[in-house]
Amino acid sequence: MILSIIGIILGVVAIGLFIWLRKEQKIDNNLHAAEVDHTHQGMNALMNDFNNYQVKTDRKIAELKKQLEIKTKSAERRMDKMNKSLPSVIRTVVGHIEFARPLDKK
Repeated sequence: MILSIIGIILGVVAIGLFIWLRKEQKIDNNLHAAEVDHTHQGMNALMNDFNNYQVKTDRKIAELKKQLEIKTKSAERRMDKMNKSLPSVIRTVVGHIEFARPLDKK
């Protein structure tokens, strides 16, 4: 008789412990799920920031390429203009040298 009462008490305690552990497991699972959701949201935010950074960087690179191309074309135009005027500048310098009087002759 005493053994049956002890068996019933142990059975009730075991069932109670089992129910309590299930509740704790559900709470832990819910906390873990919330943590995973927050991590997922953070990763999505980081991914969006990185994508925006890549887009901004690509735009800046394209803009810098355009500016470099414009400056290169401008420098080429100046060089072409200088090359066209160079023969006349050489002629005037050579002309001055040819018609100059030597200073060392007296």
